[in-house]
Amino acid sequence: YPRMAETIRSLVESGIPVVGHVGLTPQSVNQIGGFRKQGTSPETADRILEEAIAIEKAGAFSIILEHIPDELAKTITDTLSITTIGIGAGPHCDGQVLVTADILGLSDWQPPFAKRYANLREQGIQAAKAFCDDVRTHNFHVT
Repeated sequence: YPRMAETIRSLVESGIPVVGHVGLTPQSVNQIGGFRKQGTSPETADRILEEAIAIEKAGAFSIILEHIPDELAKTITDTLSITTIGIGAGPHCDGQVLVTADILGLSDWQPPFAKRYANLREQGIQAAKAFCDDVRTHNFHVT
């Protein structure tokens, strides 16, 4: 993460606002074997905390805490002065976010930390099939 902090610092010095991201990051999913909670051992929790501190010191104005234990998110939130946004990181962050497709249930797969508030996937499939049927039978509205 020293290299990441260096990159963040360069971006900020160039006038580009930066939001940091620690814990589970999309680019690391294949390297870590899937959507696994991060920071579950004392060593990895310390590393994530140190990384978050480095990101703040580098000039990020906010940081996303993804799929980490609630208590680690609380520690990071209490330690940093920048805004923390949680995604599967418990209730102690300054703000919360979930991916809209996960909230709406648009996929068969669901991240382990995402609550599904609806299941619109099946409705979408049925609507698309109905539209295709209408196109094939020329039974759609013509203006």
